[in-house]
Amino acid sequence: MNRFRPCLLIHHRHLHQLQNAGPLCSYLKSRSVIRFSGPDTIKFLQGLLSNDVRRFGEFPHEDNSPVVPPMYAALLTPQGRFLYDFFLYRQSRPEEKLDRNGSVQILADVDGSELDELLATLKKYRLRSKVDIENVAEDFYCWQRYGRGLSEKTPSVEEPVAASVGWRGGDDHSGNSASHGNDVGWQWFKDPRLDCLGFRGIFPSAPLVESDKETDEEKYLLWRLEKGVAEGSTEIPKGEAIPLEYNFAGLNAISFDKGCYVGQELVARAHHRGVIRKRLLPLEFLDNNGKEVERKVTAGSEVINTASGKKTGSVTTAFGFCGMGVLRLEEAFKGSDSLTILGQEDIKVEAIRAAWWPSEWFRDQQHTAVA
Repeated sequence: MNRFRPCLLIHHRHLHQLQNAGPLCSYLKSRSVIRFSGPDTIKFLQGLLSNDVRRFGEFPHEDNSPVVPPMYAALLTPQGRFLYDFFLYRQSRPEEKLDRNGSVQILADVDGSELDELLATLKKYRLRSKVDIENVAEDFYCWQRYGRGLSEKTPSVEEPVAASVGWRGGDDHSGNSASHGNDVGWQWFKDPRLDCLGFRGIFPSAPLVESDKETDEEKYLLWRLEKGVAEGSTEIPKGEAIPLEYNFAGLNAISFDKGCYVGQELVARAHHRGVIRKRLLPLEFLDNNGKEVERKVTAGSEVINTASGKKTGSVTTAFGFCGMGVLRLEEAFKGSDSLTILGQEDIKVEAIRAAWWPSEWFRDQQHTAVA
């Protein structure tokens, strides 16, 4: 019987701090912001991205806020491989009404290291579409709230006390002003991928955060490593990664009902086959005594199963003694001591099934192992 255990916070100095510090907040220096505007904005993005962006173009009900929760999506190659990821926001002023011609402004939180190339790619696809694509990285900032103490049962639009941002009791109207951009309506939103990742937002200035709660982006990376969630082209190999192997369906990045978009056919075909044999997993790197091995594994290292002699997959991200890798599921969980790094056989690799995984993925793995 294959042994699974939930992904726990690892006993490492930084992860121990994450476990006990409560909610934290990080400015994501690795991310930038671009803006789409014009009457063809929705149509343009709908034909490009993996998710269904049409809800950004729906008219708000008169008794509801016009603010729409964000969406996670990807731009793929025609062969269905990953290129870029997007966190899409339609941040409307409270009094704003959607134009009848469908014009709407959408902000996108994107990988800053790929910004110039991404803009060139988008403009190549634009052709005659009436859509403006602007680099507004100097005007907006991407932030993430995460850690213990954040409720996973609050509404998707905003945590009830998120306007205060400093997590003090009651409403803090100065915090509300800072986090909402005064009359612009900026908000924290539930991360559109997973509730356990916390809250995300784009702000025109830094939100009000208690000084002991703001921390560097590396802590957010550690939080994601525990969950087995990759982000950006550094962690999701551009032009190579298969979206379903990187769990994009479970991260709410793909609509299987929207119709055509770039790369859609191959993604849909893989989805309807029903079994994904490789997936991105959280990893721990240990020595022969089970102790953590620091900074000896790098991204790109091959993982082998010594019991079968087969290559199991490769490490995609490594930080300290933990990381992520895309591994064959039937090999990854055969035994706790069977996975090692090729050329570094004294380093053991422990593959972990993330706690957020849907139960059907576990059944798929069992089916694959039996087959």
